Order: sequence, then structure tokens, then C-alpha cells
Amino acid sequence: MTGQSRKKKYSPEELKKLTYQYWETGDGELQELLVRAYTPLVETLSKKFVRGQIMHEDLIQVGMIGLLASLRRFDPSFDRTFESFAIPTIVGEIKRYIRDKTWSVHVPRRVKELSPKIKRVVDELTIQLQRSPQISDIAQCLGVSEETVLETLEMGRSYHSLSMDSELEADSDGNTITLLDLIGSQEDGFGQVEQNLMLERALHVLDKREREIIQLTYYENLSQKQAGDVLGMSQMHISRLQRRALAKLREALKLEQHETVM
Repeated sequence: MTGQSRKKKYSPEELKKLTYQYWETGDGELQELLVRAYTPLVETLSKKFVRGQIMHEDLIQVGMIGLLASLRRFDPSFDRTFESFAIPTIVGEIKRYIRDKTWSVHVPRRVKELSPKIKRVVDELTIQLQRSPQISDIAQCLGVSEETVLETLEMGRSYHSLSMDSELEADSDGNTITLLDLIGSQEDGFGQVEQNLMLERALHVLDKREREIIQLTYYENLSQKQAGDVLGMSQMHISRLQRRALAKLREALKLEQHETVM
């Protein structure tokens, strides 16, 4: 194929003839020529569906798949033009891509199909009723239940997800925070609090003197000698009572953990 044929603009009759020749021969060069000739059509159709985070280039690629499928399936023996056959096929590929590939999370197909219908009906009813339509209005117009409309609207919020770097607000100094700034991190203090609560619940197994020793040595961080001075006891006696208290606590904690698991 020459460079001149690549740049040439064909008349409708010439395209019709080339399409028929391709249908008869399946020639690869004719396919490339027809793809180049109809690329502007694909670009125009794709542009109508660009919105949000959907890139025009992505939709063009999807539309080209529809164009190739149209070329391979088109039968000129039927009394219709190639364009009338190709346009629904190209648009169908684009809509299928939008429905299946551009949602941030997985939702049922019925939601993906109903969501654009609800948007269209809302626009139509707003003009017709001169007010924002109610859920019952939308459901009646679409012939579905109000619960289905509500479910679709709720799941429709999943069409796009926010980036963790999305800026949410700014303070008086002009500083911004991101969504990541609001995400909690592991806090070791919670585990310590839980352990303290479990220990306090287990203290009931100790007698008064044992609780006093645990309070002085573990909560007030006194040495055994200092605790003995406070209680008027020898360090050896304090040590013996402390070991007995700790053994009781270990058994009580094991029992509590076992009951929690059960």
C-alpha cells in the first residue's frame, strides 16, 4: 500500500466498493485501508462517552475492536450500509467496556446496567415534573421496585474510588490533609490497656496482703525491700508472697483466656 493511499479520503461509493472487496477476499491490506478510513468515525463516537476518569484514548482502542469486528461480520449482500451496521457494534463495545471495566469495586451487572438508565430518567423527569423526582417516580418510570432504585443509587457511588492522596480540606494556613492522614495506624497502647484490664479482673484471686504487694512492686515500681519497709515485712517474706501472688495470677489469666476463646 502506497503512502498516497494511506492519506486518501474515500467517497461513500468508493468505501462501499472497498468493503465489498474485503468481504470477498479478506485481504489484509484492504482491512488496514478500511480501518484507517473509518478511524475518524470511531474517534467521534468514542468522544461522546468520555467523562470522569475515562480516557478518550482508551475508548478509541475499544472502539477499534468494535470496528474490526464489524468489518469481519458485515455482509454487504444485505441491503444496508456498513456504517449503519458498524456504529451500533462500536457503541456496544464502548458501553460494555464502561459497564464492566470502569467501576472501582465489583458490583452486580444489573446495577451497572440500571445505573445509567436511572441517570437518564432523572434528567427526563426533572424537566417533565419541574422538580427533583422522588424514588417512587423513578421506580414507576423504569418498572422496577423502589428498593432496586435505592440499591442501584447506593452502589453507584462505587463507580469511582478516592485516591489515598486525595486532598480533603485546608486549614487556615492553607495546609491540606489527605485521606491517608485520616487512616488509623496500629496503636500498641491498646494492647497494653487490654492486658491491664485482664490483670485487674484477675486480682480477685489474691488476698489483701498479696494485692498490696503487687500494687507496690508493679504499679508503684517499688523494690521488694522498699515494699517490705512500707508493709513492715522482710524482703525475703515479700519475695515469697510476690511469687505466690504471681503464680495465682498466671493461673487466673490462663483460665480467663480459655473462657474467652470458648
